[in-house]
Amino acid sequence: MDRNQETRENYANPRTCFFHVLFKAAALAFYILSALFFNSFVIIFVVTVFLAALDFWVVKNVSGRILVGLRWWNEINEQGESVWKFECLDHESLSRMNKKDSWLFWWTIYLTAVAWIVLGIFSLIRFQADYVLVISVCLTLSIANIVGFTKCRKDAKKQIQQFASQTIASQFSSTLQSAFSLV
Repeated sequence: MDRNQETRENYANPRTCFFHVLFKAAALAFYILSALFFNSFVIIFVVTVFLAALDFWVVKNVSGRILVGLRWWNEINEQGESVWKFECLDHESLSRMNKKDSWLFWWTIYLTAVAWIVLGIFSLIRFQADYVLVISVCLTLSIANIVGFTKCRKDAKKQIQQFASQTIASQFSSTLQSAFSLV
């Protein structure tokens, strides 16, 4: 067997990866190609925003959890303040996550936002304010996922560091106790 074939890692969740990319590509492709087929701004707005909303939901609730082991949401507490909530897999499970799945997840959420920004710049240059509205909604949904998952990843790293330092501290403490009990 070829050595390169052994080390090459496949996607662990190809269906999830497919749907993770599908709605992003569909929203972008529909927006770009819609001018060729439709004269109605309303149709373009509704379908593009609908596809972007499907992408937002799939990324936030399905692919984020399966591909990178992260999940986030926002709640309003009793004082009326917005509170971010984060969930992540335990350290052992996170370390077993597929690298290709993770790479696909992070690159596509960032590249989608970049694509919407570029399309927004083109719409501004062509003085198409109504299309800037479509792009603004889609970009807002993309950025919400970027912010949510980036904060979630930072929270996960902080939890892992706390776990590691607690483990080291307890190990050190038990070593000291056993050393002094011998004396």
